[in-house]
Amino acid sequence: MVTRTVLTGLTGLTSLTTLALTAPTGPLAPLEWGGGPLTVKALPRVAYTAHRGGALEVPENSMSGLMAAYERGTAEVIDVDTRMLRDGTLVAMHDATLDRTTTSTGPVRALTLRESRDVRLRPGRALPGSWRAERPPTVAEILDRFGGRVVLMLEAKDPHSLRALGALIRARGLTRSVFVNSNEPAVALRAHRMGLLAQLWRTRQQMLGDRPERWADFVDVLDVDHKARDRDLVRAVNSGVPRVWAHTVTTPKQRDRALRLGCDGVITDAPGRLARTPVKGVKGVSAAGLQSWWPVN
Repeated sequence: MVTRTVLTGLTGLTSLTTLALTAPTGPLAPLEWGGGPLTVKALPRVAYTAHRGGALEVPENSMSGLMAAYERGTAEVIDVDTRMLRDGTLVAMHDATLDRTTTSTGPVRALTLRESRDVRLRPGRALPGSWRAERPPTVAEILDRFGGRVVLMLEAKDPHSLRALGALIRARGLTRSVFVNSNEPAVALRAHRMGLLAQLWRTRQQMLGDRPERWADFVDVLDVDHKARDRDLVRAVNSGVPRVWAHTVTTPKQRDRALRLGCDGVITDAPGRLARTPVKGVKGVSAAGLQSWWPVN
């Protein structure tokens, strides 16, 4: 038996909750219990990814939102967008500007790390629960908190940041625990040649002319638009790329169609909702498809 103290409380106050956990063994043992880092080999047959932490359920790309996604356990992979600041620091942020998700305005690229400490994320009003204002986390902070304890998906919004992102991942021994995502096949190829796990996402429009079999030698996850035509999703599934996951799924109906067409994972803004809703029309797949890494007694 292991006692693990975790942060809870999603309001302006932070509390500590102590959970009694049964420690897993072998490849699933997380770092704090003396095992090696959790890697992609631990993923189940059908994997769930919390997109930006689950952007319909938590403040996107925020540390409190990522913590909530991790503690709820409704996804095996946590997705984070990354952007580079003026001084080379990588932070969690989707947009090129601060306008939509923070109380500040202007380009993210114009900030230094010190200046980013004064930025405050603005949680969406439609989000369930109550969330505190907080600064955007750095990618180093995210890797230090979650690396090796859950599989991460980091999207390099700035392709020129790939070298710095790879250095952060390698320095922590997490090359088999973190997918590096991009919309550009050339960036995915660079990531692969750097010894990283390469993920490539494609839009419905791009998939009309894609030949995904060309990427099978260097792409570890093909991240496909769930709105694509059936034939294009099936072509991706049959491309030889080891994993094909559909984005950005928000409803059980969208998930079930992607799984019926052969996708073996979904990237979702609503992991909690999908985990609670049974899968229809797909044999051998439960609602969550989750492995219980940290069962609570």
